[in-house]
Amino acid sequence: MTVNLEVAEGVGTIRLDRPPMNALDVATQDRLKELAEEASRRDDVRAVVVYGGEKVFAAGADIKEMQRMDHAGMVVRSRALQESFTAVARIPKPVVAAITGYALGGGCELALCADFRIAADNARLGQPEILLGLIPGAGGTQRLARLIGPSKAKDLVFTGRMVKADEALELGLVDRLVPAADVYAEAYAWAAKLAQGPAIALRAAKEAIDTGLETDIETGLAVERTWFAGLFATEDRERGMRSFVEEGPGKAKFR
Repeated sequence: MTVNLEVAEGVGTIRLDRPPMNALDVATQDRLKELAEEASRRDDVRAVVVYGGEKVFAAGADIKEMQRMDHAGMVVRSRALQESFTAVARIPKPVVAAITGYALGGGCELALCADFRIAADNARLGQPEILLGLIPGAGGTQRLARLIGPSKAKDLVFTGRMVKADEALELGLVDRLVPAADVYAEAYAWAAKLAQGPAIALRAAKEAIDTGLETDIETGLAVERTWFAGLFATEDRERGMRSFVEEGPGKAKFR
């Protein structure tokens, strides 16, 4: 398999495994969608790490495969391409990308689907599609602009240039830099900590933030209000408040 899902201690690791560069061909895209949907459904998965291995996250699409496609073929395939990445973005649980080596084109777009990005201090990121006479097609023009702002996104998309890890951090494209050998461990620790949190409240927080970014503030506030009130029906809310009153903040153990 070109993508695998491994689960331990509430953390599901979606691991790209298509050496040498984890090129995202059609089979890999379809498998990614399948496993993202599985991680969404499984109760034993409470947080997710997306990881490409020690050497590379994903260096982009399979260009040789794409070269064989014509316009009619890509009209059909482009929707499936976007849906495979959107399945990752819609995992209703915390998702962190563990970025090593290159995250280019589709690899960068996959990282953009995570809630948090931890990168190696020698990582390289970018959207080089313009150098092929194309534009990003797996969400890059939309998620990148929402993450770092339109002018910075246009710089990366218009030029196709790669950015080093320190610039990626400065741009807000990644959230934390660590030594290359520590990337997965750091990402796993982040996910494992959140896997112990209140699952429904975390889902609510993610949906409220993501929905709010895609709509007007009044609609976003309505989503927030609905979730906020709804959480008063959960056992975790009772447990969290009781623990706060009896033991102080930050000591609740959620189910």
